[in-house]
Amino acid sequence: MMNYSLKKGLIGLLILFCVKLTGQDRPNIIFLLTDDQTAIATGCYGNDQVVTPNMDQLAKEGVRFANYYNTTSICMASRAIIMTGMYEYKTGCNFMHGPLKTEKFQKSYPVLLKEAGYFTGFAGKFGFAVSDGQSWDDKNWDVLPIDAFDKWGGGLGQTNYKTEKNKYIAQYADKYPHSSRAYGAWAHDFIKDAKVSGKPFCMSISFKAPHLPFTPDVYFDAVYKGKTYQKPDNYGVEDGEHLSPQAKSGRQYKEYDFWRESEESYQKAIRGYNQLIHGVDYALGMIRKSLDELGVADNTIIIFTSDNGYSCGAHSLAGKVLPYEEASKSPLIIYDPRAPKEQKGVVRERVAGNIDMAPTILSYAGEAIPDNMDGENLIPLMKKKNGIKRKTITLLNMWGNDEIQEMAIVSKEWKYIYWQYADERMKPTEELFNVGKDRLEMKNVINNPEYAAQLKKMRKRYDADLKLLKKEVIDEHDYKKYSILFDRSANAVDKKPYLTGTYDEMKEARKKAK
Repeated sequence: MMNYSLKKGLIGLLILFCVKLTGQDRPNIIFLLTDDQTAIATGCYGNDQVVTPNMDQLAKEGVRFANYYNTTSICMASRAIIMTGMYEYKTGCNFMHGPLKTEKFQKSYPVLLKEAGYFTGFAGKFGFAVSDGQSWDDKNWDVLPIDAFDKWGGGLGQTNYKTEKNKYIAQYADKYPHSSRAYGAWAHDFIKDAKVSGKPFCMSISFKAPHLPFTPDVYFDAVYKGKTYQKPDNYGVEDGEHLSPQAKSGRQYKEYDFWRESEESYQKAIRGYNQLIHGVDYALGMIRKSLDELGVADNTIIIFTSDNGYSCGAHSLAGKVLPYEEASKSPLIIYDPRAPKEQKGVVRERVAGNIDMAPTILSYAGEAIPDNMDGENLIPLMKKKNGIKRKTITLLNMWGNDEIQEMAIVSKEWKYIYWQYADERMKPTEELFNVGKDRLEMKNVINNPEYAAQLKKMRKRYDADLKLLKKEVIDEHDYKKYSILFDRSANAVDKKPYLTGTYDEMKEARKKAK
């Protein structure tokens, strides 16, 4: 006959197992992603010219990360990084490079959570192809992982602001003609279906807003009507030693003239940009209302961030890609309704990045972080200001014309950038910014002897991270070359075989292709 204590213990284990299976001890997780939202374009990050009451409230109830960087600040690469928790040189996914291989997607947070019993859903701009082929084109339904989710509301390529133009959310077009609010409606139906399933859920929504074209929801026209926006102190500033010649060699400087051609064009652009963000803020409010109405708010974690920043005219630059603050930083707010009061409304200064999203989501679900992931679980950092050991993070650009491809190291106080390109016009350039005090990056102190020790420290960290890149970079999709291009000891002769084209050469090639 079975020993009573043993029998009791087995019954206890069975009960725990059943609880695990029903998901009663696991939280729901909502991951919300905007497109091209720089951190400062959010009220709770100190900008009183934008209207983001729901984002601000989320920050009051959760944790706001002051130094959240996109390790690659461009949509396709960043989204693959977010899903997999790996740096771009391991995902192999970006424009001009290739798709995310199927085997790598199998270790993404949505797939792992579905395997763990979560009800999963995705809506919005997926943004990259999942394929074992070579094309990175994401404008074909065959390369989007629709069947990997329990419920799908995603779209092709950049998607469309007109709801009716997006196949999987078109049913919401009559009531919500602009996609931002339509995704809020889709979320309500997803949460309702997830509740019926009896499983914990993970819902990921990637808004098109505030990506170009700046065509906001007319429903919010009154919010910004008649407003005039002040420009940041580094708006239009392009002179001096604080900008490398490489930074001014790409489309981020040579195109997007509407940000700087006139006061009228700037005001029109920033108004449309901010109004698009307000539309997402409204959708966040819709989602939180749905959580309350459906009775699941108390066990639902909300993570809000963006895939990259946006320059908005800073230093006469536009777009993203570059490692400067406006282009690489985005808001990150994590709200856990179960957290104690001392973890609500706090700000964390230590650097975080898009590589941290998958590990954090998996950790909330009680799942192990795969060894291939590069990011950190941010939950300890939410609990304590120094909750993670990492003090720096690597920023990379491996896309676009050769001149703007670079590698950088950033901490909460310092940023070191190595611009690899050299020809008769320019030589490899280093920049060192004390971003803790000089957030607008107006003074490159690379040649200031006062900071020689700090420069030595940042170079050492850079070299260590490059050594890791050399060890782990994939062989395919033209990534191996960065072992040479980003090496500070390599010269122009070493690099020349691996270069693909200057801005002017690439522009001419595009003309011929048309």
